[in-house]
Amino acid sequence: MKDLNIGMVGLDTSHASVFTRLLNDSGGEHHVPGGKVIKAFPGGSPDFELSVSRIGRITEEVRRHGVEIVDTLEETAEGTDAVLLESVDGSTHLEQLRRLIVYRKPIFIDKPFSLSSSEAEEMAALASTYSTPIVSTSALRFSEGLRDVLSRKDKGAIIGADCFGPMDMIAGQGYFWYGIHAVEMLFAILGEGTEAVTVNCNDDHDLIVGRWRDGRIGTVRGNRSGCQQFGALVHFEKGTEYVNVAADAKPFYASLLEEIIRFFQGGSPGVKLSETLEIIRFIESAGVSRVSGERVDIE
Repeated sequence: MKDLNIGMVGLDTSHASVFTRLLNDSGGEHHVPGGKVIKAFPGGSPDFELSVSRIGRITEEVRRHGVEIVDTLEETAEGTDAVLLESVDGSTHLEQLRRLIVYRKPIFIDKPFSLSSSEAEEMAALASTYSTPIVSTSALRFSEGLRDVLSRKDKGAIIGADCFGPMDMIAGQGYFWYGIHAVEMLFAILGEGTEAVTVNCNDDHDLIVGRWRDGRIGTVRGNRSGCQQFGALVHFEKGTEYVNVAADAKPFYASLLEEIIRFFQGGSPGVKLSETLEIIRFIESAGVSRVSGERVDIE
């Protein structure tokens, strides 16, 4: 199968330069074959400092990998086979998807899919209307260590999980900014089916406790002090396994890109859209609980 020509939107996140290097540098360590980024639109959010401060540097990094920098978002979908929507500000994704979806090419939407469940539902409806496959996920879901533990057949059923990771909070973004990574790990372990969430937090930590309809409980501990690595305890009927993401031999970005290329080539998405929508509802509800301190039921 020939290499795919890929367009990229949003050069205001480190993911843009990392993904381009892994795809385009055929001699590089952990190179992911199957496609190359050929065109990219910088985009950016002028009212978001973490976008403005990065976009110039990352644009030049992407350009150095032989990528044409174009003037409009639409150009990334013209003459390409698929699009990576990387914009760091999740509040821009709905409007960008509206402009890309008409080209009916598969689209990967980097985390967060959106910043609200209403926008997420509209994005899913667009994909359905245009019969166009879209997928969104955090790379942490595809950590080698996590996938190895989840493949175990000798421990019985999974009865719970405790995930942890760094959790900086950015105004207007809430848990969608960094909390989403550990939440994605939790859903990779326990799947869909949440019914409620409760949050306890202080200046240094957040503890998000989710309850599943089948009675299982899963937690996310977000750290702003202490440990800044990602990991998880996966509780089986016959024991508990520890996942240390930092011990992975292959970077989780490379593992994610392998999934994306397979999806772009016509494979099924590595994450069902229904699960992505539930993750957005879970995070949105957790944000409400963080303010109120009360249990929030997930609709």
